[in-house]
Amino acid sequence: MQWTSNKIRKAFLDFFNGQNHKIVPSAPLVVKDDPTLMFTNAGMNQFKEFFLGNEKPESTRVTDSQKCLRVSGKHNDLEEVGVDTYHHTMFEMLGNWSFNDYFKEETIDWAWKLLTEVFGIDKDRLYITIFEGDKEDGLPRDTEAFELWNKHVPADRILDYDKADNFWEMGDTGPCGPSSEIHVDIRSDEERKKVDAKKLVNQDHPQVIEIWNLVFIQYNRQASGELKPLPAKHIDTGMGLERLAMVLQEKQSNYDTDLFQNLIQATEKVTGVSYSGSDQKKDIAFRVIVDHIRAISFSIADGQLPSNTGAGYVIRRILRRAVRYGYSFLDQKEAFLYKLLPALIKEMGEAFPELKKQSTLIEKVMKEEEEAFLRTLEKGIQKFSEYRKKHDKVEGEFAFELYDTYGFPIDLTDLLAREEGMKLDLEGFQKALEDQKNRSRKATSMEAGDWVEVNSAESTNFVGYDQTQAEVSIARYREVKQKDKKHYQLVLDQTPFYPEGGGQVGDKGVLKNDSSQISIFDTKKENNLIVHFTKELPKDLNGKFKAEVDVAKRENAARNHTATHLLHHALREILGEHVEQKGSLVRPDYLRFDFSHFQKVTDEELQQIEKRVNELVLENTPLVEKRNIPMDEAMQMGALALFGEKYGDAVRVIKFGDSVELCGGTHVPATGALGLFKLTNETSVAAGIRRVEAITGAEAYRYISERIQQLDIIAEEVKNKKDPVKGVQQVIGQNRELSKQIDSLKQKEEVAERNALLSELKELNGIQFLAKTVDLDAGSIKNLAFKLRKELKNAVILLGSKGKKVTLSLIVTDDVTQSKGIKAGEEIRDLAQHIKGGGGGQPFFATAGGKDANGLDEAYKQIEEKVKSL
Repeated sequence: MQWTSNKIRKAFLDFFNGQNHKIVPSAPLVVKDDPTLMFTNAGMNQFKEFFLGNEKPESTRVTDSQKCLRVSGKHNDLEEVGVDTYHHTMFEMLGNWSFNDYFKEETIDWAWKLLTEVFGIDKDRLYITIFEGDKEDGLPRDTEAFELWNKHVPADRILDYDKADNFWEMGDTGPCGPSSEIHVDIRSDEERKKVDAKKLVNQDHPQVIEIWNLVFIQYNRQASGELKPLPAKHIDTGMGLERLAMVLQEKQSNYDTDLFQNLIQATEKVTGVSYSGSDQKKDIAFRVIVDHIRAISFSIADGQLPSNTGAGYVIRRILRRAVRYGYSFLDQKEAFLYKLLPALIKEMGEAFPELKKQSTLIEKVMKEEEEAFLRTLEKGIQKFSEYRKKHDKVEGEFAFELYDTYGFPIDLTDLLAREEGMKLDLEGFQKALEDQKNRSRKATSMEAGDWVEVNSAESTNFVGYDQTQAEVSIARYREVKQKDKKHYQLVLDQTPFYPEGGGQVGDKGVLKNDSSQISIFDTKKENNLIVHFTKELPKDLNGKFKAEVDVAKRENAARNHTATHLLHHALREILGEHVEQKGSLVRPDYLRFDFSHFQKVTDEELQQIEKRVNELVLENTPLVEKRNIPMDEAMQMGALALFGEKYGDAVRVIKFGDSVELCGGTHVPATGALGLFKLTNETSVAAGIRRVEAITGAEAYRYISERIQQLDIIAEEVKNKKDPVKGVQQVIGQNRELSKQIDSLKQKEEVAERNALLSELKELNGIQFLAKTVDLDAGSIKNLAFKLRKELKNAVILLGSKGKKVTLSLIVTDDVTQSKGIKAGEEIRDLAQHIKGGGGGQPFFATAGGKDANGLDEAYKQIEEKVKSL
């Protein structure tokens, strides 16, 4: 059987579906409600709340193919990508999970059956690793796993490894447990005879590779480092589709599989360069490009645009790395990555339809990012060229500046240096890089203590859609230190506080009882826990409390959230159905809405959009809310679902007339509650993404009232209350005429001054010289200086001015500079001291500003002495 990647994916899912596993869709690459993660970097991320016990799964057995990205934090493979044949940024993780259902025996038996019977992998080529135990943690060898494997595999092919290889942990804290890895030897028979594969397991050998990791989650790591048994045991497995395809398609590299070959062939066509297998640098460039195009495209499709911060910066780095390799080794001086998108869609578009749906946006964003970076690269190369004129080696600080500001990899700087015969201070570069990383770590470091249980509650019951007050008790709390500041996080048994999500900021308010009152300054969601932020703890943690939301802020936020729905509807109605929400921010004081649109929104269109939203406000359409309805039913209602958002089987639908959206935010009971809607700004965020900002209610009234007051003042000033616009236009016209008259007078004055100066020139040492004070402004003096420079030969002229600021202007004609070595820019610095100021400029013209007019005469004397001494 020909195992294409699509057939492999389907066979895996079908197998576990046959073992009563529910097939679930891949979660988005970008993580929205977990402060410990930027991206989904493992198949288990979307099930984290089940492992933590914060939520109960609807199905205790699931399977999927999860998009993963490993480019930041602990799981950072970026620098290996392309260099070897099996590391990737974006990859697919095939997995099966058990949430307190089956455990080791079924997991091991099914893994063996799937690999050897369904996929037909040679049993003699498979090697197993198990956890050898750890004295520090007080953990014994995983003999249970050994015995279960020994039913299928000889004992000499079951290898013991330590905690680093065979004990999986979610992070510094959280659920964890021993793991069992399955490795496969795909070397030739001849190579297998030479070296026993047991010696090559876990040695980063490109043909003796791990393909599947079975994790037996049975402990919880505390912040103190202590391990505690979990009340429920779980299974988490992960197998890279790319590596499995390499094995089943009998290739020696992931990049030789169908997942990458179409992309490599497309790259050959676009660049005109061949992927030969003999030119190491070019081949690495090919592998970098075809890997990175996948990570970039899927990230943009899931809603993460390249930017200068956070997850967006990581995506920008990946894109720039691909562009750099194409630029340096494939001679691509123009944008080319975006041209590979059709080949990617052809290969993966069926399994991941978001690629097709978002193809126009992906292409436009990628092309603009490429072109911007190529311009930056050119600037960096120009900066390097200027640097080499003054230096004989490349200092580490400068190499880091090129890296940090212009995106130069150190190897590109090294290449430029070697071409010029310069030595690179690599040690200095590494120090500057490490210093930056330390600053970044310090700025973002967060230490969270263990949760302290107060009252038992598996999860928080959110009652905030119906009430803004509730009787509550504290379920758990923890202490958190961030940037040398301390705060506490509380989880309540129930809460009216809305947690940050869907663009809407978290609620603020108070938690109080008879003995104490504390402020809640933020509310967020973390792995399905609603977490309340406070700077202090109540005196009696076990008491009953009243949780009260700041109603004014909540109502204003609700107005703005409803406004985003009406705005989205109006945008699609006026600009077209291609408009899709790409991000939002809903605050009590204003709203921000990002959407896909490929040109600037015109003033006329903005007026139409604002008018349409206000029409919807005036209609006072009541809210229709459907909670916990099946996703299929929501789609039948015509609800808009956003790409990059994770939706469960049951969703909430918000409907205002024809506006129907999936949404978890708070809203007003009817559109009339908005009162008034006012757009305040429209701008570009990225290629194909526009942003509008708006205000509603009292804030919109205040804004318009201020503008009317300003208009009244202007009408009064221009003395035209009936038509202040016409009055302003008249004033502007008069101003233009007066400006023309002033310019004409200045020109006459400059001509008169020029003639006077020429008549006062005297000869010193064969040089025409003059130093005097003139009654001209700085602009006129500059104009005069440039004219005199063209008209005169062998001249040095110093002009002073006593206007608002004391100034000196020095003119030195080119022939004096060449024959006598006198340069205006150097001389002016000494002359400026007399007027207690500073200055600089070019060899032929320089200026200085100061505050002491009494020093002008001394400056004139000094320049005259200088000329006499030449």
